[in-house]
Amino acid sequence: MKWYADHYYQFRRLRNISFMLSITRRKLMYLLPLGAVWAPLTSIAQKFSTFDRSKLQIITKTGKHEFIVETAVTDRQHAQGLMFRQSLAKNAGMLFDYKVPTSITMWMKNTFIPLDMIFINNDGKVINVVQRAIPFSENVISSAGKARGVLEVNGGTATRLGIMPGDKILHRIFGNMDKD
Repeated sequence: MKWYADHYYQFRRLRNISFMLSITRRKLMYLLPLGAVWAPLTSIAQKFSTFDRSKLQIITKTGKHEFIVETAVTDRQHAQGLMFRQSLAKNAGMLFDYKVPTSITMWMKNTFIPLDMIFINNDGKVINVVQRAIPFSENVISSAGKARGVLEVNGGTATRLGIMPGDKILHRIFGNMDKD
């Protein structure tokens, strides 16, 4: 009888383990699709940078125009820019700071909205304006000279405000505006 009882209890224990594994397998069947969806989302979230916001002013012949801009200062932020954005507020934009004057090239890959690109020298003077860059275009857009930064704003803003080479951009990176 002892032999039978020992085997019976071992059998019951194995059966319980098997039952627990089947529950785990069942749960796993439900969790795997969730994991397949969640993993790319967390990966995408980690790839996107956050940006500091600050005040910027554009001085043109039509007057002084205030903007709230996000500043892109790291290589990762430069690469991301305004990609994947569906919209941009009227007086908003992104200011790319390259720290030292250099020939800058941009493109519109993965950018959903038309943009005006305003290239700015080390003193905050506008050196080139490219209007209404085409969304998703991989054509190279050049600073046409040595620029310290690029201001991206909604397409049509440069025309609306009369922004032209020689106009002035006031922002802390150019040393011509106090910190906000």
